[in-house]
Amino acid sequence: MRIAGTSYTDSMVTKLNLLSAKEYQLQNQASTGQTISAPEDNPAGMAQALNLQAQNSAVTQYSQNISTLQTNATVTGNALTSLQTITEKASEIATSADGTSTPAQLQADATQVTQLIQEAAQLMNTQNGSQYVFGGTNSSQAPFTVSTDANGNVTAVTYQGNTSVSQSEIADNTSLAVNVPGQNNSGSGARGVVSDSRYGTDLFNHLISLQNNLQSGNTSAITTIDAPNLSKDDDNIIWQVANNGATQSRLQAAASFATTQQTGLQQSLSNVAGADLAQTLTQLSQAQNAYQVALQTSSQILQLQQSVLNSLP
Repeated sequence: MRIAGTSYTDSMVTKLNLLSAKEYQLQNQASTGQTISAPEDNPAGMAQALNLQAQNSAVTQYSQNISTLQTNATVTGNALTSLQTITEKASEIATSADGTSTPAQLQADATQVTQLIQEAAQLMNTQNGSQYVFGGTNSSQAPFTVSTDANGNVTAVTYQGNTSVSQSEIADNTSLAVNVPGQNNSGSGARGVVSDSRYGTDLFNHLISLQNNLQSGNTSAITTIDAPNLSKDDDNIIWQVANNGATQSRLQAAASFATTQQTGLQQSLSNVAGADLAQTLTQLSQAQNAYQVALQTSSQILQLQQSVLNSLP
């Protein structure tokens, strides 16, 4: 039986190509740390790795959302806590304004209440970056504007936001909103901070009423109307502060869970597609040696074959 003159050459080239491909594959694994770089490397493993990567990307987005919400919740919480101080002070003034107060004292208290209204409006226009946190989803402009008369007394505080709040996903099928509307008299939805008809709260109008009654010396109206109304406002702010605290605790728990998820997914991905560096480097060294030996052997055989051919008559 005759063997084609190119049979050995073809076999040699095929062998060298296989060894070269194996060497390249191991080099790629060593540089990337991954055993799978193409579907043909491991079809089932590739499908599993892609699924794990998709889950990890989702959890990474959740983590980013949580971080943003935590910042918003902190800014909101700080403003609410400061606002609570203002409502408590206003309630103290209303309680102390009885028949024993002098006209001068009532005027001084009225001036202080005017200042408290201005401070409260500033707090309700708190920003996180370029966004106003108490404007609902209409967060690009200051939600509250203050009107005053020629004497500097506050005559009205107007809300320019809306009653909607945006939500962000913090886990699979779980969304959360941290911002609250400054005002909500629609009868449904998120609870308004300074005004909500469901709870009898209307902080700015109640403060303006207190201001005016102090100026006019109407202590009876202060005792029977302003003080009870401000008590409702104070209760509402206390609820808002507590709710914000609960939200921050929930976000902290969500952040910890997301971190645990990411760690688990990354470990699973490493188990599926990760390369053992020490083992890979050993295999790479073996493959390189095998390729060099095959190359030298092939070269020697080709030289011998050429010598035989040259010696033929």
